[in-house]
Amino acid sequence: MVRAAGRAGLGTGTATDTAPTTASGAPRPGRERTVTVAYAGGEERRGPVTMGQANMIRCILRDDPLHINNHAVWPVPAGTAPDQVLDALRELVVRHEALRTTFPEPATGASRTQVVAAEGDFTVRLLDHEGFGSDPAHYAETVARQARAGRFRLDREFPLRIALLSLRGAPAFVSLSSSHAVTDGSAIAVLREEWLALLGGAVLPPVEALTPLDLAAEEATPAGLRRTEASLRYWKQIIGTGPQEMFAEPAATRTDGQQPQLTLRSLRGARALAQAAKRTGSPSPTVLLTAWCTLVAHRAGQSTCVAAAPLSNRSRPGLARSVNALSQDALLSLDVRGPSFDAVLRKAWGAALGAYRHSQFDSVRLWEAIGETTFERGSHFARDVVFNDVSGLTEARGPAQGQDTQDAQDAELDLDWGPVQVLPTRLLCFAYRTQPLLHLGMWADPALFPREEAETFLTGLVKLLEAVAYEDVPLAALTEVTGVRPAERAGDWRQVDGCWVSPAAVADALSGALGGLPVHVTTDGGSAPAPDGERMTAFIASGGAPLTPHGAHTALMETISGPSPSGLLAPVRYVIVHDPPAAPGDSSGWFRQRILMEGNGRLRPTRDDH
Repeated sequence: MVRAAGRAGLGTGTATDTAPTTASGAPRPGRERTVTVAYAGGEERRGPVTMGQANMIRCILRDDPLHINNHAVWPVPAGTAPDQVLDALRELVVRHEALRTTFPEPATGASRTQVVAAEGDFTVRLLDHEGFGSDPAHYAETVARQARAGRFRLDREFPLRIALLSLRGAPAFVSLSSSHAVTDGSAIAVLREEWLALLGGAVLPPVEALTPLDLAAEEATPAGLRRTEASLRYWKQIIGTGPQEMFAEPAATRTDGQQPQLTLRSLRGARALAQAAKRTGSPSPTVLLTAWCTLVAHRAGQSTCVAAAPLSNRSRPGLARSVNALSQDALLSLDVRGPSFDAVLRKAWGAALGAYRHSQFDSVRLWEAIGETTFERGSHFARDVVFNDVSGLTEARGPAQGQDTQDAQDAELDLDWGPVQVLPTRLLCFAYRTQPLLHLGMWADPALFPREEAETFLTGLVKLLEAVAYEDVPLAALTEVTGVRPAERAGDWRQVDGCWVSPAAVADALSGALGGLPVHVTTDGGSAPAPDGERMTAFIASGGAPLTPHGAHTALMETISGPSPSGLLAPVRYVIVHDPPAAPGDSSGWFRQRILMEGNGRLRPTRDDH
C-alpha cells in the first residue's frame, strides 16, 4: 500500500478539521507564550573541542542551516501535565554536559574551545491549539522543521529550540531543532528515550558514556592520535581508488537537494531479514547493510559501493549512548563483485569493521587530504550515498509500542510519502527498526529516482531479503529478483580509473574551462591501456597561447569541484598542439599535429614546466 501524505493519529486528544488555520492551511495556535526554565546543579568545565565537534562547527559556519541542523518530534504520553514535560527537559539538561555547552568565538576561524555551564536557563515555546487539523503528526513535524531555519549562535545560544504543542491545554508533541555541534541523530534518540523514562517516573542511572570533554581528552592521547593517522590513510586509499560518484550517469545532473521522504514499514521485510540472518549466521544489521549496498551498486552499475555510515562511529564502548556530536562518517567501501549475495555478505563484516575503526579523524586535515588526493586523481569526491542504521538505539527501548504497534498490525508492505527535505546527498536511508517490522526512511534525488522508481527500489529491497532468506541468490539475477534495473549509459560512457566517465563531457568541460579552446579527449592516448585500466588523454589546440598541462588541469579541476555535469574525470595526460585537425572528432588527426608541450597535468609543476 502506498500513501500520498504523512501518517495521522499520533499524539493525544482528537483531531478536528475546524481548527483555526494560517493562510497556508496549517493549524494556528490559539494561545502562544514563551516560558524560561532555569536549571542548576551541573559542574562547570572547560577544554578543547572533540574532532566531531570541530567537524560540525566547521559545517555550521559554512553550510545552510536547513542542511546542518537536526530536528525531531516527540509525542507526549497521554495524561502528561505541562510541568512534567518541562521538569523532564530540565533534568536532561543537568544530566548531560553537551546541553550546557557553548563555544566561545575566537578572533579568527572556528572555535576550538568548549565551555560547560553549571547553571543557566533555556526557553520553551508553549503553543496551545483548539485543534490540529487532519494530520497532527505532520503539523508537529512542520513546526520542528521550521525551527531548523537560522544558524545557531554557538557562543551563546542554548542548543535546543523547543516548542510544546498542546491540544486544549493537554501536551501532545514536543517539536524541537538541535545544534549539530552538540548532538547528532543518535544523541537525540538517547535524549528522547530518557525523557520518556522520566515522564514515566523512572530514576535514571548515572551517565557512563563519555562526555564531549572526556572524549576530547581521549582523542589527544597517543593511542587516539594513532587512530587519527590510521583514519587519514584509510580515507585517502578509498578516495584514491574507489568511484568518485556512485550515481555517475547521463540523467544524474545534481538538483537543488529537495528530496521527498519515502517511508517503508514492512512485516514481510522483518521476517525475511530475521530468516536471512538465521540462514547465513550473520547479524541482522550486516545482512541489511549488505542487501542495501548490493542493490545500490546494482542500480548504479558499480562494482563497489562507497557509502557513509554516520552512526557507525558509536560502535566503541563509551560512545554508543553518548549525548555528543559524533558526526564523523564511517566510510564503507564494499566490493560487490562475486557470484552471489552470500559471497558479498562474507566480505561485508570486514568492510564494515574497517570503516568503523577509521571513523575518528581531524576533519580539517581530512579535507586537506581529500583535496590533495582528488586533485592528483582529477576527480571530485561526492558523498552520494548515506546509510544510517539507528535500529539498535530504537530497539533498545524495548518492544514496539504506540504508533509502532499500529504499524505492526497492518504493514505487510506499506510505503508512505512524506515531506520534502533539503539534503546534500543523492540517496539517504535511515534504518529505524528491524523488528517486529522493517522500518526504513529514504530520501532520494528525484533526478535519479522519480517516485515510481523510488518505490520500486524499496520494494525491491524487501524482495531481495525475501529471496536470500532461504537460499543464496546469484548477483546476475538481481534485476529479475528485485525489479530494479541498472542505470543505462549509452554513447561514449565507459569506466576509467574505477569511475564512470563520458570523455565527450570531459572535453566539453575542459574546453569551457579554457575559454572555448578546441579540445579532444581519447581513452587510448596512442598507446596501450595502463595495467590497471584505461586512462584519458586530452588534446588541446592552444593557437599558440601560453598553456601548460598543469594549467589546463587546474582550470578543469575548478570546474569539476563546483556544480558540474555528472561523469567528469580529468585526463592523466594533456597534449597541447597549435591547431586542431581538419576533422576535430578524428583521434588520428590529433596525433599527427605538431606537439607544443605534453605531460601529466596532475603533477605539481616543476622548474622544467616553465
